[in-house]
Amino acid sequence: MNHKNKLSTLMILASALYVGSATGAQISGCNIFPADNIWNAPIDTLPVDPQSDAYIDTIGRNTQFHPDFGSGLYQGGPIGIPFDIVDSQQASVNVIFNYADESDIGPYPIPPNPSIEGGVNGTGDRHILILQTDSCTLYELFNARFQSGSWHAGSGAIFDLNSNALRPNGWTSADAAGLPILPGLIRYDEVAAGEIKHPIRFTVPQTRKAHLWPARHDASSLTG
Repeated sequence: MNHKNKLSTLMILASALYVGSATGAQISGCNIFPADNIWNAPIDTLPVDPQSDAYIDTIGRNTQFHPDFGSGLYQGGPIGIPFDIVDSQQASVNVIFNYADESDIGPYPIPPNPSIEGGVNGTGDRHILILQTDSCTLYELFNARFQSGSWHAGSGAIFDLNSNALRPNGWTSADAAGLPILPGLIRYDEVAAGEIKHPIRFTVPQTRKAHLWPARHDASSLTG
């Protein structure tokens, strides 16, 4: 599916899932953005968006959404979106992008056998997510493939997890909404701890040609 027209979204779910906490999520010692970042903001006291019902009706109240987590295999490939943890010893490589004008050029610290969404033979979005723990920098690629001795990807984004900086408005990322992917994934350790301290990423059948802050990019051509 063409990344520019990919129908995906990230939404903050009910406050029952996140009632707020003094600190946000952590992965391998890295804070997932500063404590005052929107990704770590409690939502239990915020009002419901006036268009909430319209959004839900357009998505489809009885349709299924895809939360991007799971275990085991589906059609021979792993389920969910994996990620790799590396340190400063991991060598970085250049990546050739289809959408270079909206990608962070890099280089990217891709390990020799990176975890790829859908597996090495996957035909879906083929995301590669890498957290470099020495600098707490997040590297994300969409439609990543190793071809003719080089890494190629549809698009790529680099996020300093110590910063509140957003991508330029109108730019995609490895996600069509221009957002980071890893911070919105549900991880086993969070479930085991009994608290999810961040918004939850999921994809739905359709969104619209618009985006709400902190998203940076439209993920649809629909104007309804």
